[in-house]
Amino acid sequence: MRRRLAPAALVIAGALALAGCGGSDSDSGDSGSGSGKAELSVGSAYMPQPVSDEMAAGFFTVTNKGGAADELTSVTSDVAGQVTVHETTGGAMREVKALKVPAHGELVLKSGGDHLMFEQLKRKPKEGQTVSVELHFAHSGPVRVEMPVKSATYNPKTGH
Repeated sequence: MRRRLAPAALVIAGALALAGCGGSDSDSGDSGSGSGKAELSVGSAYMPQPVSDEMAAGFFTVTNKGGAADELTSVTSDVAGQVTVHETTGGAMREVKALKVPAHGELVLKSGGDHLMFEQLKRKPKEGQTVSVELHFAHSGPVRVEMPVKSATYNPKTGH
């Protein structure tokens, strides 16, 4: 991790620990039908209100009802200079090039687990606003998601 981002990363990590996961808002995009293709939909999307002017986190669930696996390879958003995909293993997060979306399964991005990092924020999203993101996959077409901004301590009662 870049040294200049270390203090911000600690603040974000603390917010991630408090944020919870889930929600009921959903958007979906079909990438084909039949058992030989991935059939993706996205739900439970949200962004906790950033506590930093530089970084934010994002969470959602990708459901694949199709018979083929896919991978989330990148994410773009007009709110950030860069959006990176992170996995969390044994309490340590690291940037990865892709996250698997299993056939007939789910990819869950949640607080304390795999997640998005919005870096180089162009504006600081506020609670009640929405952030548009576009998810890019290895085999399926892009999926556009409207991610509501929740309080920094949002802890949904339902969800993952």
